[in-house]
Amino acid sequence: MGDEEVVVIRGVREDGNKFRPSDWIERISATLASFGRDQRLNYARAAQPCVVKGERCLVVERGLKESNPAAYEFIMGFARDNQLCVFEDRRSRQLEVSEDRRRSA
Repeated sequence: MGDEEVVVIRGVREDGNKFRPSDWIERISATLASFGRDQRLNYARAAQPCVVKGERCLVVERGLKESNPAAYEFIMGFARDNQLCVFEDRRSRQLEVSEDRRRSA
């Protein structure tokens, strides 16, 4: 991910409770992923699991809204319906990438 504006969706609900199931980030990321020649799952740049400040999050590039409006609305609707904590990140990011993400890159 480069310097593009993103939305970060935390695995925590607005009431402070952890959202279950715990693998929801991977499930949503996998809907936009594809398998490479090496038969490994490659996450789309537009929606990736990441670790931000030690917490697993889903990072969604704003560009997804234009390139795939249905996917963007689904993800944002999911976050809204499940009362997940969402914040925008406009700065140049050096997010800590999870071990799963490193393997799929």
